[in-house]
Amino acid sequence: MAGSNEMTFNLVVLGRTQSGKSAAGNSLLGSSDFKSYCSPRSVTTCCSLGRSSCISGIIRRNGSELALRVRVLDTPGYPHSSLSKEQVRDTVSSALAHHFGEEGLHLALLVLRADLPLCPDESYHTIQFIQELLGPTWNDFTAVLLTHADKAEEAGFSEEAYLHSASSTLLSLLSSVQHKYIFLDNQKSIIKEERATVLRKLLNFIKQNNYQVLPLKHNKA
Repeated sequence: MAGSNEMTFNLVVLGRTQSGKSAAGNSLLGSSDFKSYCSPRSVTTCCSLGRSSCISGIIRRNGSELALRVRVLDTPGYPHSSLSKEQVRDTVSSALAHHFGEEGLHLALLVLRADLPLCPDESYHTIQFIQELLGPTWNDFTAVLLTHADKAEEAGFSEEAYLHSASSTLLSLLSSVQHKYIFLDNQKSIIKEERATVLRKLLNFIKQNNYQVLPLKHNKA
């Protein structure tokens, strides 16, 4: 958190290559801080921190409106086209400690594509990777961000119909994070109102967690 008239939320985006992590980060920040484009190889190779300007109209406390600032850590995907699992994990772990070591992490956003099925092996390795990064309470501080929701909608799926048809693997993952999930329409995410809706949902997740943060160890190096 920040001063009495302002709050800061610390977020990290995690997920596999080309899942839309950097684009999602840009949507949350309302900027184009992170490189995001279609590529036959992983675009992001190192972590970078983006900061939003003050956002109004999202939070009220004791009858007064508070300004919101969002900090998003963009990370390399796992699996990665040129980095090993250990390299990605160590890079992300170091960046988390460096940027959020003092204040802690409010939410890790696991970015999945709504237009692609989640396979059991992928889910297992993804959860294992997040557990190694965040520790045994990872699920209390993790939410699922389903990107490319516009493509699922084009295929005739409402959010309810999508979840009704979802694989047991995805439903199990959503259950493990206490059903903290958000659908992100890549075509509308740049719209101010759409961004505000997503930020309010994230705020609700953080409220449900009583504004707790996940403490992160500093690297001794």
